[in-house]
Amino acid sequence: MSLQYVGLKAINGPLIFLEGVSNVGYEETVEIKLENGETRHGRVIHIDGDRVAIQVFEGTDEMRLTKTKTKFLGKPLMMGLSKEVLGRTFNGAGLPIDDLGPVFSEKQLDINGLPFNPVSRVYPRNYIHTGISAIDALTTLIRGQKLPIFTATGLTHNELATQLVKHAKIADSKDEKFCVVFAAMGVKHDVAKYFRTEFESSHVMDRVVMFLNLANDPIIERILTPRCALTTAEYLAFELGYHVLVIMTDMTAYCEALREFSSSKGEIPGRKGYPGYLYSDLSNLYERAGMLHGKKGSVTQIPILTMPNEDITHPVPDLTGYITEGQIVLEKSLKQKGIFPPIDILPSLSRLMKDGIGKDFTREDHSALSNQLFASYAKVGEVKALASVVGEDELSEVDKKFMLFGKLFENHFLNQGETSRTLDETLDLGWELLSILPKSELTRLKESDINKYIDSEKSIKKFKLQHENLVDRIIGKV
Repeated sequence: MSLQYVGLKAINGPLIFLEGVSNVGYEETVEIKLENGETRHGRVIHIDGDRVAIQVFEGTDEMRLTKTKTKFLGKPLMMGLSKEVLGRTFNGAGLPIDDLGPVFSEKQLDINGLPFNPVSRVYPRNYIHTGISAIDALTTLIRGQKLPIFTATGLTHNELATQLVKHAKIADSKDEKFCVVFAAMGVKHDVAKYFRTEFESSHVMDRVVMFLNLANDPIIERILTPRCALTTAEYLAFELGYHVLVIMTDMTAYCEALREFSSSKGEIPGRKGYPGYLYSDLSNLYERAGMLHGKKGSVTQIPILTMPNEDITHPVPDLTGYITEGQIVLEKSLKQKGIFPPIDILPSLSRLMKDGIGKDFTREDHSALSNQLFASYAKVGEVKALASVVGEDELSEVDKKFMLFGKLFENHFLNQGETSRTLDETLDLGWELLSILPKSELTRLKESDINKYIDSEKSIKKFKLQHENLVDRIIGKV
């Protein structure tokens, strides 16, 4: 028997409170009928004896304490899923907004997900090809990994997100399926339109499921958005066998919605006003990535988050870094040089990269090349610091070659515009850049690697065609 409660005890922001309620459960969905006949929905988020707090998805505007009828549905918030979700666009609550009608669901799943049994997890192996050299070569994205992008206001993270959606793919294999679940939270109307237009014009929408939560949508819907997206990803991966890449932007907007929601509940704030359970809440989302024994598919996450005031110690990037397996950091100075994507490789890393590259996955020279590129570009930073003191003309010949390497590395390797590179093109370009340096400085390479891949004369001639004055001045005519 289902009871209907008439009247409310209190209304506070997006929350309503009832007293005298029995036999309800945490996360149970609720149907709310207003005096004017409008129906809204919510879920139970707090129970204290016979007093419950309900989160109203559509907000509490025009809701009154009297004559409001509340009905508990006896189940958590569910999402209907089938293969038809591919190519569709939903709002943050999982409802279609593309005027294509409802989804005919084959299965109803709880948006909170089911916990992964640690014993059933499979260690992430193999990689996802993004077409972006700085990621594929130096911070390789592994299937089942969670690898966030740390960005700042004004950087080109939206453009990078669209590049990932358009060009990401798994290793060429006819029996493996790949798709993308894209979730945007708290974005402006023009940004949402940009995402839609880019995906449709690139003809990739048939393999994309999009969730759009706009800045003027209720904050409660923003809290649901990543949960709906991840529930969809889990269904596609573990029920239909897809390798799913989940891109969520912007997680800072999600955390700010969580802070506002926590404040309306009267909870004691933690660091910078965020709730004390922010770490566990983010863990509930990020840990939904992975692979399972007996399942062909995988869920890989790329959450994008804006660092307030470019502060990497801010609670959102700080806690994200504890949970995830590395990070990709965007740098404003690179963007000012016109480099896209402006990925700063020195603070970026992928902790699972070593287990998904090499002979059986990418190429046998991948690991050695990556280590040497990191070491050489780090040396460029030291040489730049020295040049700022003594002047570039006073540098040694070796240091001048490092300066040349740094400029060519940024202009040719990091900066690739909207083009997509194959993995072989990326690795070959890396070897060509290393060929500029003296062999004595390639301390991370074996002699066999140097003899096999390094061709100084050929590389200098190639880059001289594009930067004749620069190469002549530093290395001399060849």
